[in-house]
Amino acid sequence: MPISPDQQAEIDDLRAQPKPTLRAVSEGMETHLYKAHEVLDHGFIRVIDYMGDDAAICQAARVSYGKGTKSVQNDEGLIRYLMRHWHSTPFEMCEIKLHVKLPVFVARQWIRHRTANVNEYSARYSILDREFYIPEAGNLAAQSVINNQGRGEALSGEEAARVLEYLKGDAARCYDHYAEMIDQEGQQGLARELARMNLPANIYTQWYWKVDLHNLFHFLRLRADAHAQYEIRVYADAICKVVADWVPAAYGAFEDYRMGGANLSGKAIDCVRRMLKGEKVTQETSGMSKGEWREFEGIIG
Repeated sequence: MPISPDQQAEIDDLRAQPKPTLRAVSEGMETHLYKAHEVLDHGFIRVIDYMGDDAAICQAARVSYGKGTKSVQNDEGLIRYLMRHWHSTPFEMCEIKLHVKLPVFVARQWIRHRTANVNEYSARYSILDREFYIPEAGNLAAQSVINNQGRGEALSGEEAARVLEYLKGDAARCYDHYAEMIDQEGQQGLARELARMNLPANIYTQWYWKVDLHNLFHFLRLRADAHAQYEIRVYADAICKVVADWVPAAYGAFEDYRMGGANLSGKAIDCVRRMLKGEKVTQETSGMSKGEWREFEGIIG
């Protein structure tokens, strides 16, 4: 199960003891505070704490740009301006701290985003739970023939069944040996920091992850994208839903300008201008490589 009985009891106790505060409060985020949102078969995300809201972004920006800003732009318009022009520091005024339970191989992708504070469950000190990520059959796919870091067609029938049995059997066998090495029938077993090296990459770990909104948006732009690996994308999708309730104006601007927008090179903009004038532009006359042209066609349809 994603949440242990002890964790659920802690959550229930915290939610039952609301505290008054003078700091800025996001009503949308308050509904998520401490609540676990299940991801994959045993994972979850839950908000531990947060700082700031849409108003905090505007407050910081107006300190930077002077009092005149407030009289000419409302908060949502200001936030859209900041997002549109790639301003970053006002969004750094908001922070979120998440408790995340995730497979180790997903954690190794996630930790590549180095602009956050992380504290992970220690397998040197504690014993990892017997929980592994086993994909649903529909998420088992062959290696892509055009993308070295992507998936191709889904496996089916006997091939999918064989792979699932490998995943389940290997994970169970590794954990059995891990547990056996630690506990030698009452005698002092192998050190936990050594025994853990035998565990598979699909075992679950947990961490606290704290990040500011600017860097969180960068994480979500990459990991909630359709091209991201499914197993990290579902975590990003769950976080997106939380952020949309926390800072709705900022998230709306993020969806519009980052997730729904596109960046064009100077050559691509030149091609668009030529096309608008009625010129027929091809890859050969565009000045772009085949890969760039293919991406450009994908953007303009």
